[in-house]
Amino acid sequence: MPPPTPPAQVRLDAWLWGVRMYKTRSAATAACRAGHVRLNGQPTKASQAVRPGDTIRLRQPGRERILEVTGLLAKRVGAPEAVRHYIDHSPEPVPRELMAVPRRDRGAGRPTKRERRQLDQLRRRTELDPG
Repeated sequence: MPPPTPPAQVRLDAWLWGVRMYKTRSAATAACRAGHVRLNGQPTKASQAVRPGDTIRLRQPGRERILEVTGLLAKRVGAPEAVRHYIDHSPEPVPRELMAVPRRDRGAGRPTKRERRQLDQLRRRTELDPG
């Protein structure tokens, strides 16, 4: 009996779950619904078909992933096998030390108006430009 032939196309949420970008298929569906996933530069639905050669951009906490589809998966596989089905063009993630929100020393009291403005400016900068 010959091995099963791979499908010609797969749903986007199933592929993202299969290559282990999300822990559950429903989490992948929710990310698509929230607008965190783009297929070939366009906002997409979870039911959109994925084909080899497509580019997927997805936002995850603290970073953006850019994946090029090289193979299709309809089922979840192990990490070493999943890596063979995409090429990762993502920029390097920002070190955790730079993403950490500064903390005031215990007993330092409330921040002054100037310190509060500096904290707000720093938070906005890290939210807008994670990488």
